[in-house]
Amino acid sequence: MQTLSVKTDRRTQLVDVTAQVQKVVASSGVASGICYLYVPHTTAAITINECGDPNVARDVEGALDRLIPTEGPYRHSEGNSDSHVKAVLVGTSQIIPIEGGKLALGRWQGVFFCEFDGPRNRLLQVKVVAD
Repeated sequence: MQTLSVKTDRRTQLVDVTAQVQKVVASSGVASGICYLYVPHTTAAITINECGDPNVARDVEGALDRLIPTEGPYRHSEGNSDSHVKAVLVGTSQIIPIEGGKLALGRWQGVFFCEFDGPRNRLLQVKVVAD
């Protein structure tokens, strides 16, 4: 397993990490298999979505902020309850098939690290398993 570092600049931010994950896959030498992605944080997540237009990621950021506002009737008193809720909804793991030594993503798909309590330095764990 390899661990990638992800630096975020905003409280809510989707960071395209596709190239970094693909680099791990390529260095593994696995031609066919599975790439497991895991975020070991309670206020961050990982997702797959369109990476061709950066406005899609910004739209997702805005929609999540509107759906789950920073201020709310939360019981958790650290000021990041919204971040925990967003992480639960998006999820902390993804599984991507590997074919021909590459992530088997759709034409417009990319892998996004989702920051909900930034800015921070975060970790993304990547495990590549051959068939």
